[in-house]
Amino acid sequence: MKLLSAKPIFLFIVLCNALPASAQDRWAIQEDGSIRWEVKDRLPHTDHIEMSGEKVSVWVRYGLDSIGRSDIFRTVVFPTFRLLPDGTRTHISYSFSDSDLPRIYVNNRLINLQLIKNGPGRAGELSYNIKSFSHRGIMKISAQAGTPALANVERTIFPSVDKPLVLETFVIRNITDQPMNVYMEYLRKEVRTDAKRSKGSQHSMMAGSVNDGTQTIAPGESASFSVFYLASDTPQSLSTIHPQQEETARAARVASLDDKLRLETPDKILNTAFAFAKLRATESIFKTKGGYMHGPGGLAYYAAIWANDQAEYINPFFAYLGDERGNLSAMNAYRHFAAYINPAYKPIPSSIVAEGDANWHGAKDRGDQAMIAYGASRYAMTFGNIDSAKVLWPLIEWCLEYSRRKINEQGVVNSDSDELENRFSAGKANLSTNTLYYDALRSAAMLGRLLGKPASQTEGYLKQAATLRGNIEKYFGGTIEGFATYRYHENLEVLRAWICLPLTVGIMDRKEGTINALFSPRLWTADGLATEAGKGTFWDRSTLYALRGVLQAGETEKAMDFIRYYSRRRLLGEHVPYPVEAYPEGNQRHLSAESGLYCRIYIEGLFGIRPTGFNTFECTPRLPKDWNNMALLKINAFGNVFDVEVARAGAGKLLITAKGKKYTIKEGATQVIKL
Repeated sequence: MKLLSAKPIFLFIVLCNALPASAQDRWAIQEDGSIRWEVKDRLPHTDHIEMSGEKVSVWVRYGLDSIGRSDIFRTVVFPTFRLLPDGTRTHISYSFSDSDLPRIYVNNRLINLQLIKNGPGRAGELSYNIKSFSHRGIMKISAQAGTPALANVERTIFPSVDKPLVLETFVIRNITDQPMNVYMEYLRKEVRTDAKRSKGSQHSMMAGSVNDGTQTIAPGESASFSVFYLASDTPQSLSTIHPQQEETARAARVASLDDKLRLETPDKILNTAFAFAKLRATESIFKTKGGYMHGPGGLAYYAAIWANDQAEYINPFFAYLGDERGNLSAMNAYRHFAAYINPAYKPIPSSIVAEGDANWHGAKDRGDQAMIAYGASRYAMTFGNIDSAKVLWPLIEWCLEYSRRKINEQGVVNSDSDELENRFSAGKANLSTNTLYYDALRSAAMLGRLLGKPASQTEGYLKQAATLRGNIEKYFGGTIEGFATYRYHENLEVLRAWICLPLTVGIMDRKEGTINALFSPRLWTADGLATEAGKGTFWDRSTLYALRGVLQAGETEKAMDFIRYYSRRRLLGEHVPYPVEAYPEGNQRHLSAESGLYCRIYIEGLFGIRPTGFNTFECTPRLPKDWNNMALLKINAFGNVFDVEVARAGAGKLLITAKGKKYTIKEGATQVIKL
């Protein structure tokens, strides 16, 4: 079979990048780091975004129809208010449309949120004309009321940082030369759950107004009104709600994350996409009775953890970020999994749900033990705390032994499915489980030495890893659809996106064929990698692993073309501003752990950081040819807070600066850095 060329895809990307920004981007980056959509044409357009705090998550669908009428719809999720029986999705939630809001009047004329300029409406009503939308942790909608305009209407929607509360605030600014009366109706709405099904006690979901009533505002001045959405078990004794304090706290939380682990490159889009991904990766941590639990979100997955999303994807990222809640959630996740260690080596459940009170194991062994060992061993070294590592070691050790016991006659690990839970075939042994187990063995050998474990054990892990690497080649290696790459499982002769995984753990035996396959028209689509060649389904997680792996393979320019394209599409395109889960399943919801994987493209791919000890790491920077420098600032890892800066140092050489120490290396070389 003739090798398929990746050339059409490269031409496609080159053409996209050559177009003016206005021709391909709906959104634009602002000076304050936000992104904004200035509404002009290209209607209708609808999008959705999720925002989260410790006790709440809000999913907002927003947009305009073909004639410019607004469509704002909110679903508010309360992860720690639950129904029985315990399950993954037994949190309570409630949805609100604009018709559920209290009405607002200007000089006794109703602002009709469905009436646009020159549109049909009842006599005396004011039109509502949206001018822009913006995002940066707080959703903002700018509009004008009246034709001609009488008032600017600034609308914000955001979750509370630490309460089961979402706020929507309207700031009405008088843009006339006369005093103006503005009135918002009083609202109180309460819905109670079935007392018999309510966990703990009966739950109330409430919506109401804050600062309702009449205010008189002078020319150029403004008045503020708010609507709250909350859950409570004691609705008769609600605390006073302070919208401005809540907004200030939310903005401070966003700013604190923006200040940590900063990416600085010559590419503003990449820097901004990285900052947004940090926020989505970290905001979705819920304070539950089972401790801090990172949850994917997406109206489905809250107050619960998974072996892939949390143990494998997001926790190794938290070890670099330095966010206290992130690290508490990471250690807590591993403790929850460790509670299922057993002498009979029955598998740990794939997911622990309902604030830790139940579990889900519907897809049986998905290779979860390999996922946990991979993530926990990397996390332990990167976090750089020996006491935390000692806590994690029994879990890592048990998971490795479990996987060893699953090795088949061909020397690879069997599992019942994989992280896609039988949505696509996984065979008896799949490449994902085996690749993760291989890397976990190598990390555990390093970690074990740091903890003073017997040489027989640590050397044994290295020998197992070497043997497994050879067996991965024998069992999975092959020519698939003309590419010298891997079959994902036995007897599968169709390309899969997860053939990228060996590149991310340093197995480069088939890098050329694998990279060609990944970027061929058989797998690469406008939205990244197709899960399986010829199918329309895509999951961002495999694309994010692949982009990291191609950088690690040293194909910097090829990787950067696709990273720039992907980042621009996700940040400034039609569905923004974060990496997504999948399509058609979930309609590209902004599941949180995928954003952690996006950040790991840069940490582990572009800067080539790989933990080797509590205060040591390998650094293999991949500086794109059109850049002279790049930096990761305020890394909180390896027991230190430090920067890594990379700059050109003459022909074929790079200068790495890490915590004041300077290292000159050849391009493509690896430098061991000790802090």
